[in-house]
Amino acid sequence: MSLYEDLKWRGLIKDIAGDEKELAELLDGKPFSFYWGTDPTADSLHIGHYSSLCMAKRLAKAGHHPVLLCGGATGRIGDPRPTAEREIISEETVNNNIKGLQAQVSRIVPEAEVVDNYDWLKDYTFLNFLRDVGKYINVNYMLDKDIIRRRLDTGITYAEFSYMLMQGFDFVHLYQEKNCIMEVAGSDQWGNITTGVDLIRKMLDKPAYAFTMPLILDATGKKFGKSEGNALWLDINKTSAYEIYQYLINSDDSKVLEYLKVFTFLSKEQIEEVYAQQQAAPETRIAQKTLAWEVVKDLHGKEEADNAVAVSQKLFAGDFEGLSVKDILSGMKGVPNFKFEKEEPVIDILVNNKMASSKREARDFLKANAISVNGKIVNDEQTIITKDVALEGKIIIFRRGKKKYFIGQL
Repeated sequence: MSLYEDLKWRGLIKDIAGDEKELAELLDGKPFSFYWGTDPTADSLHIGHYSSLCMAKRLAKAGHHPVLLCGGATGRIGDPRPTAEREIISEETVNNNIKGLQAQVSRIVPEAEVVDNYDWLKDYTFLNFLRDVGKYINVNYMLDKDIIRRRLDTGITYAEFSYMLMQGFDFVHLYQEKNCIMEVAGSDQWGNITTGVDLIRKMLDKPAYAFTMPLILDATGKKFGKSEGNALWLDINKTSAYEIYQYLINSDDSKVLEYLKVFTFLSKEQIEEVYAQQQAAPETRIAQKTLAWEVVKDLHGKEEADNAVAVSQKLFAGDFEGLSVKDILSGMKGVPNFKFEKEEPVIDILVNNKMASSKREARDFLKANAISVNGKIVNDEQTIITKDVALEGKIIIFRRGKKKYFIGQL
């Protein structure tokens, strides 16, 4: 299967600027340079950026040269959001974020060359930019772009409005200086990347190419990785390998095939085999387990992926020895919590915190060896649960029966 056919099979090509046949021939032809970009709004990328990183790696494996543009200049302005203007971040923060992204991308996509558009825009005077670039783009053309049109009713600042020209000129600069003849981006960037293609045609009288990837959504229609309202960072110090593993292993059955295609480097045959196993025995969640392991391995290495599996298995078995509180809480999101305020007999803790409806029911649980504290069975109703048993001095885990957990927070 050719690179183009593989990308199409994986559902990774949404919109194409130019002729589809030419794009296919280009992707499957001689090596070329391409770029994708991100603004340094944080010092780490998150899981929502991972599809772009995977795309860069796919093209790099085919021999093409990836260039990541960190928007040190555009990041000082902020691209137009659908609802409101982005908060301006300080130059010190921008510079710090760029260093973090450079290090991260160099580790995940070692073939990538990282550039910063602040280097070529910082000394470009306003007058010269208008003369050299602004005269080529009609305002009506800009107003017709979806992201601009959606902001007209609420208002859009001139700075945000100009973002499109800046990003378009980035393509021109990289075309000239790095021989980048293609830009790849998420579908929400379609208006910006077509502006770059138009500028190259008008300013340089040369053809340029671009295509977008569809935005990856979860089963509820939200952006991938944001269902909990918190980003899953690719920096392991911000988000543990196990947290990413846990998020992916909980992928909805209706989305897991799509995710295997987008986020793993398994072949078509391997993915189809895994999915066939999943359909034959959905309870095994073999597709989710494969997805989670492959992604964590790619981001953080095989050792971290294997460790995430071990943590998951230990939590499922109720064995907390050697696990961090962070991993335990990540694996037990949604488990009822209560404030552990005083040391008292286990029977009182069960009743006072609604783990049992009465002392009689609590005694029945205890006699049946159905109550455990931090993985150890407790059957004496007068056993005093002390704060000394708290894991890392923070939590005490109570289990009733095989699956019902409660967490006492100190």
